Amino acid sequence: MPVRLIGGGLVGLTLVAASTVAAADTLPTRKAGLWESKTVSSEGSTTARQCIDDKTDQLAQGALGAGQCAKRVFTRTSTGYTGETECKMGAISASGTSVITGDFTSKIHLDVDTTLTGIPGMKEPVRRKMAIDATYLGPCEAGQSPGDIILPDGKIVKMPQGVGR
Repeated sequence: MPVRLIGGGLVGLTLVAASTVAAADTLPTRKAGLWESKTVSSEGSTTARQCIDDKTDQLAQGALGAGQCAKRVFTRTSTGYTGETECKMGAISASGTSVITGDFTSKIHLDVDTTLTGIPGMKEPVRRKMAIDATYLGPCEAGQSPGDIILPDGKIVKMPQGVGR
């Protein structure tokens, strides 16, 4: 069962952009409003938009990462941040590295390299490399709630209750 690009990209962006660290380095939160994320990997590319508010990143991080990541370390560099993560969701384990640049108010660029193991039906580990460019578009559109993800076909995915709201 292949890992879908859109899911991997959005989860990757949410976890990476939203993660905070117990150590001294903390990632900034994104500016509230509508963000467009363009994800490119060997599987292809996709674009999605997400409405966020000042709490979306922290709430998503808490819901998606609470107790599931044994390692989440982000280090400030001269150009942005580097990150290392080791997480487990059910039978699937993910370990990865990321390089994050941008100002978090108008643009963010992420290079993510993740290895997944334990995927049902897959004997070998699956390595995913992706580049994500997120751009601030402006205020959220009428009727959007913080956390809403708008897929390329216009379909809206609501974040679970309490995440991004």
